[in-house]
Amino acid sequence: MAPGSAVRGVPGSLLDGLPDAVLVAGDDGRIRYANAAVTTLLGHAPDALRGRPLSALMPERFRSAHEAGFARFLATGQGELLGATTRVAALAASGAEVAVDLTLSRLAPDGAEDVGSGGVVVGVLRDASPAVLLERQLQVSRYLAATLRVTEALSDAPDAEAAFAGLLPSLCAQLDWDAATLWQADGTGRLTCTGTWHASGRTDSALGVVSRSLTLVPGEGFPGRVWQRREATVAEDLWRDPRFLRGAAARADGVRTGVAFPVLRGDTVLAVCELFSYEARPVPDELLEVLAAAGRQIGEFLDRLRAEAQFRTLADTLQRSLLPARLPTVPGVHLGARYEAGGEGVLAGGDTYDVLPLPDGRWLVLVADVCGLGAEAAVLTSLTRHTARAVAAAGGGPAQILAAVNAALLQDRTPGPLRFVTACCLLLQPGPDGATARLSVAGHPLPMVRSADGSCREVGSPGRALGIVDDVHYAEVDVALAGGDLLVLYTDGVTEARDRAGDQFGEARLCSVLTSGAALSAPEAAEAIQQAVAQHRGRPHGGDDLAVLVLGC
Repeated sequence: MAPGSAVRGVPGSLLDGLPDAVLVAGDDGRIRYANAAVTTLLGHAPDALRGRPLSALMPERFRSAHEAGFARFLATGQGELLGATTRVAALAASGAEVAVDLTLSRLAPDGAEDVGSGGVVVGVLRDASPAVLLERQLQVSRYLAATLRVTEALSDAPDAEAAFAGLLPSLCAQLDWDAATLWQADGTGRLTCTGTWHASGRTDSALGVVSRSLTLVPGEGFPGRVWQRREATVAEDLWRDPRFLRGAAARADGVRTGVAFPVLRGDTVLAVCELFSYEARPVPDELLEVLAAAGRQIGEFLDRLRAEAQFRTLADTLQRSLLPARLPTVPGVHLGARYEAGGEGVLAGGDTYDVLPLPDGRWLVLVADVCGLGAEAAVLTSLTRHTARAVAAAGGGPAQILAAVNAALLQDRTPGPLRFVTACCLLLQPGPDGATARLSVAGHPLPMVRSADGSCREVGSPGRALGIVDDVHYAEVDVALAGGDLLVLYTDGVTEARDRAGDQFGEARLCSVLTSGAALSAPEAAEAIQQAVAQHRGRPHGGDDLAVLVLGC
């Protein structure tokens, strides 16, 4: 090459002023020229590069492929990288690898159609690190968004079992993997395969069959290794990795690359999830980091689901203890009841009802509503029921029963917000042609009687709620029930239920439910009231408790 020029017809001083590194190599594969920017990019002095082979700027693992490709280029004049920009790794003077965007072109000798003797190859190298960093950041963002969508998909699961069932398809769909298996710790220090998934919908894959037949200990196989290390791990070639015990099954299914990560609750491994790809694919460190974080998040989510399931079981058990296990059989009277807890995520509701036979042949009937929700309301509900039962069994009338409950609540009062109870209490005496009821009301909605003739009326006399003041008296009212009559006791969760516009269900709608259409039995009336309230709300129940108790003759 002529002195003072780097590329034929281009002065070296002009190339030295370019921000991109420029290398010129001859047909012997050795560097003839390097501009000053190569020092900024790779740390090499231009003069020191002259005469050195191009492969000196390549990591060792790429050199043999380069030399073979360069030889083909000299022989044919054709090269895969010519005329295109390709991202490659270059070797800096420090020994570090630097990502560069490489653009190659060739200059043949004058009059020649190919490079031949004396031809040159010109390479322009541009630092790709900012672009690589941005791409990695974008990829991490995509991974994070994908795992967020997985968590959102799992959030609708009612329990941990359903969440695990939805985990595999969600992960594969969001992260673009083709198959997956789930291994769960069985409580004895072993992992068993509890789920498999294939994009094709296959349920008989060789990998799935073999996986379900295995039981692994920590450190054994791919899942066991992940369990032991508690970190996301890659198996780049499932067919040849001796630590992957299901290589033959992977080959039969055509899956080539795998990645697995632990689902952790603290330091405890709840599960190991494996993802598989039909194609051999690189697994960047960013994906491993995101999967590790996702495993911890999913573990916390599943742990919360388990806790919520235990909480719901406890709440259900407590709520059942505050209601009759089943309605008794009352001679000549048919009963119907419905109950809904209105508070979401509370231990127990505050509404209750009770029907209890008494020694003298009468029946105690009680409907009560405790102000508040949760454990404290459950305590007051229990106190109300047991006090009422004790006084009724001792022969007390409804007014005496409510007075005794009032005294018990006042005695049990603790510092804090005022807690009170409303109640309707009656003593029912079945007869040959109907029944009679003596009732008292304490701050509670008045019961309704739907007569056999289709009319509807309130009965009883209002009284002060329980647990507020000690000097209080309750009136007793007698109600006669003939054949075909219904006596409806309910809590304000019925009449005060609101629709989306804020309109209450009200007593008028309750009467309409009872009087419209054919005569209803007690169970049918309770069901009709519950359905009408639900239809009026037009949304999931989330307000006050609802209790309905219907007595029919």
